[in-house]
Amino acid sequence: MPPRDGGALVERLRRLLAERLGMAFDDKKDALLAEILQQRATQHGLTDRGYLDRLASAWSAELSALAEALTVNETYFFRNVEQFRALAEVALPARIRAAGDRRRLALLSVGCSTGEEAYSLAMVTAAQVPEAWEVGIVGLDVNRGALRKAMAGRYSLWSLREAPESARQRWFRPAADGVEIDSRLRGRVRFVEHNVARDDPVLFAYGAYDIVFCRNLLMYLTPDTAAAVVERITRALAPGGFLFLGHTDTLGRRPAGLTVHHSHGAFYYERETAPARTAEPVADVRPRPRERALRLLGEERFAEGLRALDSITGAEADRPETWLLRGCLLAHLGDTGRAADLCRRLLERDALFADAHQLLADCYEGDERHDEARRHHRIASQLDAGFAMPRLRLGLLARRAGDRRSAEEELDRAVRLLREETDERIALFGGGFGRTALIALCRAELAAVS
Repeated sequence: MPPRDGGALVERLRRLLAERLGMAFDDKKDALLAEILQQRATQHGLTDRGYLDRLASAWSAELSALAEALTVNETYFFRNVEQFRALAEVALPARIRAAGDRRRLALLSVGCSTGEEAYSLAMVTAAQVPEAWEVGIVGLDVNRGALRKAMAGRYSLWSLREAPESARQRWFRPAADGVEIDSRLRGRVRFVEHNVARDDPVLFAYGAYDIVFCRNLLMYLTPDTAAAVVERITRALAPGGFLFLGHTDTLGRRPAGLTVHHSHGAFYYERETAPARTAEPVADVRPRPRERALRLLGEERFAEGLRALDSITGAEADRPETWLLRGCLLAHLGDTGRAADLCRRLLERDALFADAHQLLADCYEGDERHDEARRHHRIASQLDAGFAMPRLRLGLLARRAGDRRSAEEELDRAVRLLREETDERIALFGGGFGRTALIALCRAELAAVS
């Protein structure tokens, strides 16, 4: 029988994981945390409380073992292949030009797991970088067991499912129950055990790397740890260097010190070559016609809202926010064709405008074009990790399609994000529902799929 204060012990473990490893676990993981706590304590001949007392001290070996028990390492070569195409056709050519006579490139894989990502980087650079150049690739992970597998370089055939045939032929050799990496390629990659909750001035030296991959890691970290990791990576990127994140991780449209790019179906970031100038603070004061139009939208007086916008002249009439509000009013009037056209024109001006992607997705939903709607909802969520509305819509679409797992994941995330969503976005994209009603909607849908 679990101890009466088991919940308090699990909460203490959660706090220690946040403090020592930077890892975040919500209460849905309580059963897993309780099980792992009991297993690890028993293995060391300690009570649960005694184990936590010792973990709170300097017990680095156990932290590594705990991370191994808590992290999932399912990955494969060339995962999200569109990012590797952008690497090969955009990022590497740019860095080769920038390197010039230096003839040396450095790449970093943060959260490299069992090594497939780091070796994929090595394969791409071997194909794209002149043979005489020096290429250094470092893979970092806190999971000691995963790193042992990475250094061994042995994998199942299933892990090659996305690997190009040319890479399979050149870099893999048959081995028992699978394949092994060619020794020449293994020699190009160095694996290092590192806890991302801690800084390392050597690993993250200023301007040390031309390319950094840090994919699907930030979502598992506490907000403070994730922000610190991004700051260190940005510091460690050479001016003009490139950062690739996972589809679940985003820095928004205007990350500090980085420029967002979108090509080959992938988003990625380039380190600015000069420090960004800090703009003077601007008072957040909307002109009266736009305020009135936004209020009329909330009151479902859509035609009057459009007339209010018509009274705006000059530069204010050409602001993206004004166009977006006009598009929302048109969509609510049922004119999704004109609203979608406005969105496309906005995206021609700024392809990274998450709100325009969201409104375009809503228009496509209204026209029953669900595949296109999902694509733009997904882009909106990637461009702004704090944007609740695309998550809500993706959850509802998944529910209708019978995709229970995706529906639960998206709706659960929407509930969390809706608590912090701006009032304006709720007015623009909430379909006339307020924050409380939207959260209730998500919870009702979650109950229906549970």
